[in-house]
Formats: sequence, C-alpha cells, structure tokens
Amino acid sequence: MTVELQVAEGWLTVCELSALTPGRGVAALLPDGSQAAVFVDRAGHTYAIGNQDPFTGAQVLSRGLLGAAAGRPFVASPLLKQRFDLESGRCLDDEEVAVRTYPVRTAATS
Repeated sequence: MTVELQVAEGWLTVCELSALTPGRGVAALLPDGSQAAVFVDRAGHTYAIGNQDPFTGAQVLSRGLLGAAAGRPFVASPLLKQRFDLESGRCLDDEEVAVRTYPVRTAATS
C-alpha cells in the first residue's frame, strides 16, 4: 500500500504505508517546493498537513508528537508546542492560525 496526497497536479505518491511509524511523521517535498508532514495514527488513519510551523517558519511539524483533544487528532509542534488539528489544520491554541491540510489516500501497490 502506498500513501498518496492530492496536490494541484493530481495524486502524488509519497511513500509506502509500511514506511510510516504510528504516532510519528515524515516530511515530503511537494512538486511546488513546499513540504507536507504525513502521519499515520495508531488506528491506521493517515493525515497530511503543511510542514511549516506558522509561529516560527521552521519546517518541523513532521517531527511533532501526535495526540487527541476532545476526540480530535492533533500534532504538537516540537518547537513551541502549539497543537494543530490533523483534519482541519486549525491551531487549537490560537484560533486565528491554521496550516494547510491535504487529502490523503492509501492505494494498492501495483
């Protein structure tokens, strides 16, 4: 199974699902030069958000820790610890800040 993100050009294969460790992220370079942080949780759900921490500008969200608040999955930035909802991209600690989210799917390897 591969993990794919929907970008402007269509579906982009990022990696094999088996390459992801539940609870940890990986960074993926996208065709437009930006980065995505890709995660799989312990239940097997995959998520992708922009990798740039909007508070520091550093490309580090893929190194954050996964958790849940009120049943919503989030990643906590490894720098200043702000939490970002993995489904909406909204910052749980500052409602005026958000990161981009990407549609994700897993596809059978041919």
